[in-house]
Amino acid sequence: MKVPFLDLKLQHQPLRAEVLAAIADAYDNTRFCLGRDVEEFERNFAATFGYARALGMNSGTSPLHIASLCGGFGPGDEVITTPFTFASSCWGISYVGAKPVFVDIDPDTWCISPEAIAKAITPRTKGIVVVHIFGQPARMDEILAIAAEHQLFVVEDCAQAVGATYKGKPVGSLGDAGTFSFYPTKNLGACGEGGAFVSKHTTVMEKAQLLRVHGSPKRYLHTEVGFNFRMDGFQGAVLNIKLKHIAKWTARRREIAAKYRAGIKNPNVQLPVVPSYGESVWHQFTILHPRRDALRAHLEQQGIGTDIIYPGPMHLQPAYASLGYAKGRLPVAEYTSERCVSLPIFPELTDEQVEHVIASINAFAG
Repeated sequence: MKVPFLDLKLQHQPLRAEVLAAIADAYDNTRFCLGRDVEEFERNFAATFGYARALGMNSGTSPLHIASLCGGFGPGDEVITTPFTFASSCWGISYVGAKPVFVDIDPDTWCISPEAIAKAITPRTKGIVVVHIFGQPARMDEILAIAAEHQLFVVEDCAQAVGATYKGKPVGSLGDAGTFSFYPTKNLGACGEGGAFVSKHTTVMEKAQLLRVHGSPKRYLHTEVGFNFRMDGFQGAVLNIKLKHIAKWTARRREIAAKYRAGIKNPNVQLPVVPSYGESVWHQFTILHPRRDALRAHLEQQGIGTDIIYPGPMHLQPAYASLGYAKGRLPVAEYTSERCVSLPIFPELTDEQVEHVIASINAFAG
């Protein structure tokens, strides 16, 4: 039996006619940059997940850049973040000239450790970038308490966590700014690049809106140096349609995750936890195994696709070699990166495919 790691065609084919009609309408009415489709998506996204307001942007990286600017990060500042993430989580810090300070992660959720954050605070610390990795919410109460004590600006990177909640509240609404990615492989994916920015602070949202379009409150007036981070109309049209399906897609991801957690009995596998304080949206279902590569080869022989997310933590990446982190400095993140393997968990998987994955992992004797 074939079980691909991800097959986007299975999601897009049933939506094809509706999506193409929406794109054609945007095309025929020349709604190419922002415009009605994006505005409707912003309203619908905010209403669906419980935000006061949302700003559509051209990628998931741009809102992280904007968040660093809204937080006032700059040269000489330190911003604490996790090494177990995609590079974009760190780029916003570096783009503004601040220094990313990498700290270790929790061994169960693989999100940033509040205890490690507390130990890394210095007089130069200006903020924290939290990543809700794989759709799992981080321990926000403890992180926010640290931030309040030291007057730090908290950014929530929700690229993998659209729809996840912490104690009933949507991730992205707890800190000072929340950022989202709609890269095609995300739980809510565009047909191209896309992202969003949210904040509970009116002043932060106003600054983000200004920076999104050339620092311009009105045409040909530029009150500060800004950027071209606009979402295009086609992506707004597509995301508006897909947003209607996100609840059932999330429910199916949770159902598959529950099957994996109940069915995988291989004693050498470390399963992800379900945190008692929140609900994951299972962007990835990642397990740890001491012979990860051998397990992947075994699963490939059974027709099962897997991926390694992430094989190299950010503190050991060449881009940040100048920071001087030696191997062994952040042992939990390194341990996790060396053993992690992500299993298929997209909503269109059949129960038979899920059971085949479970049986194949349980049969692996390595």
